[in-house]
Amino acid sequence: MLFNPRTYDPAQFDEPTRRLLRATVDWFETRGKKALLDTYIDRAWYADFLEFAAREGLFAEFLTPSSADADKRWDTARIAELNEILGFYGLGYWYTWQVTILGLGPVWQSENEALRARAAELLREGHVMAFGLSERTHGADIYSTDMILTPDGEGGFTASGSKYYIGNGNVAGLVSVFGRRSDVEGPEGYVFFAADSRHEAYHLVKNVVNAQMYVSEFRLEDYPVRAEDVLHTGRAAFDAALNTVNVGKFNLCTASIGICEHAMYEAVTHARNRVLYGKPVTEFPHVRRELTDAYARLIAMKLFSARAVDYFRSASPEDRRYLLFNPMTKMKVTTEGEKVIDLMWDVIAAKGFEADTYFDKAAKDIRGLPKLEGTVHVNLALILKFMGNYLFAPADYASVPTRLDAADDEFLFRQGPARGLGAIRFHDWRIAYYRHAHLPNVARFREQADGFCTLLLKHAPSEEQQADLDFLLEIGQLFALIVYGQLVLEQAELTGLDADVLDQIFDALVRDFSAHATELHGKASTTEEQAAWALAHVRRPVADADRSAKVWAKVEALSGAYEMRP
Repeated sequence: MLFNPRTYDPAQFDEPTRRLLRATVDWFETRGKKALLDTYIDRAWYADFLEFAAREGLFAEFLTPSSADADKRWDTARIAELNEILGFYGLGYWYTWQVTILGLGPVWQSENEALRARAAELLREGHVMAFGLSERTHGADIYSTDMILTPDGEGGFTASGSKYYIGNGNVAGLVSVFGRRSDVEGPEGYVFFAADSRHEAYHLVKNVVNAQMYVSEFRLEDYPVRAEDVLHTGRAAFDAALNTVNVGKFNLCTASIGICEHAMYEAVTHARNRVLYGKPVTEFPHVRRELTDAYARLIAMKLFSARAVDYFRSASPEDRRYLLFNPMTKMKVTTEGEKVIDLMWDVIAAKGFEADTYFDKAAKDIRGLPKLEGTVHVNLALILKFMGNYLFAPADYASVPTRLDAADDEFLFRQGPARGLGAIRFHDWRIAYYRHAHLPNVARFREQADGFCTLLLKHAPSEEQQADLDFLLEIGQLFALIVYGQLVLEQAELTGLDADVLDQIFDALVRDFSAHATELHGKASTTEEQAAWALAHVRRPVADADRSAKVWAKVEALSGAYEMRP
């Protein structure tokens, strides 16, 4: 189930995709672990990786939609695969690719054919892109941008203002910049335009992070924005910003998976070969429990993310279910990644600080993913918009197949207005749970999920509680677990996942639901009825020593299965 460079064969993709994915793995493996770690420690800009990507045409092949080049496609399945590979070798390599995706979002949504052609050519030349949205004072609050465009009297503008937290801002061939006109109030004044980091009116201030990646602050001073440099205006500019984030934040889940996979090989190998008190560390029951839990959670991350790809690729104006599963990948999968690393770190202890390990880097970098493209809290609040229809108003949809076909995901660049989330309908979440009701912990978790529906029907949050975000976010955590479990079950069925592993995953989900119910019980604004419900839905998972032993055997087999070439 885990990515292993020694045995990796992406046979599910077409030949050009297989070649590029394998070439990327081979480049990192040939370069070796010492170079990987040394450049991370020295915070060295990854020019050699970008040279490789340019030489192979990696970004151009994967990030150009067919509307810009008929011989290429924007294929979320293979993009997710590359996310995982790049995360496996280091967050920085993934990050320069990720912010290129964000920078391209407003371009591929634009009707400015000249700029679309220019972006496609820049990709062919090996350039990376940047997404100039957030600002130091306002963050990603795009209602409050201080990038001001002043009409120049000739049909264009001059742009002045600063942007902050802008990846690739030091070298981007094209920067998609969000601003507002000085002469138009309200949403109609928004503008997205293309800038070039090499222009004399573009001033690079600094790298705002202490890392290998370059997360820039830049300033425009009377930057000339010609009419032909404008990507979007008015409400369309606002929608382009949000829809770009919809596309981009999906990538965080698979990057998190890659980081956890590499760290797991190191952690299990170290623990299996570490002898304390005369026996391997892995002989201790608490160590087996923690590593088994980490493994089960990591497999669940992979299952949910892979199934979410199918909904993303099958999206249409009539099927927008991806807009729930998308913030789930960003919020839930990435926070699970933190848990996976923490569980392994409890086992390997001081080893996790050593400079010559990948784990040391993983433990730092895994923290960033839940905090990028909107915080966990922002995305939790977002998924609450879908809760009523998801739980109580199922609609009929044709079954969504596994989507590994070589198709262009063109809908992602014509998502339309970024509103109407509360009207989106979903298929019946209970179906996946019915099909796996024979597994003890799936059945137990289903009891908790049914109880959650009862809570909302009989003791729904009051108006005051709905204004209490601290209370409401705990409701969101409980809801998120139900959605998470559904897609895990769907993907498990599609892939024929071992039943013992699946039941072990739901062992963890039962415990997680109980933990969040306990948190809800303790909230100051929780009513007596809600508090009683919370305690009544704390459950113990169904223990099975034979199942746990079988899953542990899969974990133990990871010892020595992979180590990066020196």
